[in-house]
Amino acid sequence: MSEKRNLIDITDLSVAEIGALIATAEDIAANPAKYENACAHKQLATLFFEPSTRTRLSFESAMLALGGGVLGFSEAASSSTSKGETVGDTVHTVSCYADIIAMRHPKEGAPYAAAQFSEVPIINAGDGGHNHPTQTLTDLLTIHREKGRLDNFTIGFCGDLKFGRTVHSLVNALSRQHGVKFVFISPEELKLPDYLKDNVLKKNGLPYEETSSLEEAIPQLDILYMTRVQKERFFNEADYIRLKDTYVLDTEKLVPAKKDLCILHPLPRVNEIAVAVDQDSRAAYWKQVKNGKYIRMALIMKLLGIRI
Repeated sequence: MSEKRNLIDITDLSVAEIGALIATAEDIAANPAKYENACAHKQLATLFFEPSTRTRLSFESAMLALGGGVLGFSEAASSSTSKGETVGDTVHTVSCYADIIAMRHPKEGAPYAAAQFSEVPIINAGDGGHNHPTQTLTDLLTIHREKGRLDNFTIGFCGDLKFGRTVHSLVNALSRQHGVKFVFISPEELKLPDYLKDNVLKKNGLPYEETSSLEEAIPQLDILYMTRVQKERFFNEADYIRLKDTYVLDTEKLVPAKKDLCILHPLPRVNEIAVAVDQDSRAAYWKQVKNGKYIRMALIMKLLGIRI
């Protein structure tokens, strides 16, 4: 069996590899017909043990756009894990049917463990509050398309920075770029985990600041990455209710912001971005959704060793 390549953590990819994926995704967006048979007769399995709309459907859309097929399930209850089968056995079984697997699981580290049992490449499509590397690739592609670069800017992360796996992955990715300043905006209870501050930011001497005020932070930002407060990560519903409306981005808060601010959100949103903001030219989160398909097409091709 040839050596397989997985994507479990964004740092599994070098900076150069990420740049190459972005270049391929840009070409896919410009020339979709060129890639319509790239994965003919290949099968993608989507194993989603946790609910998803964008990630699961964008993976499926990506594989179909490459001329491949899709199989899988969208909730744990519809798999044999509901009968007591281990995740390892489930993944081993599915890897006999598919050429590549995208897996989401509520437990941190589950995709890494699953990769030990799979005969085909595993893509981490989100593991608990830990990592979400393909959302990070989506974010990086969007930043590159909106700003023309991945370095020398100030980015603010706002909302749930404690459990936000998309935040954790993107901080890891941007820590390898030159001239990036980080601003973390959250209530005390949802601050960025210490392990990221100690092992990534401080270890690499990267400039960052923490604040609880979106209004004070927004004028200096080139990019604002909004997140929702995630009800599913809380053990205490009272804490969720108390914190869920801490930050709401509306048109008034955008008045002092830069004219070329780029507003990102991994979605789904609840009410942390007012619908009126959708009409602002700085809102890029719907572009993110489209970019997710392009970058996942590029990634699937890379892990399957397919070049066009």
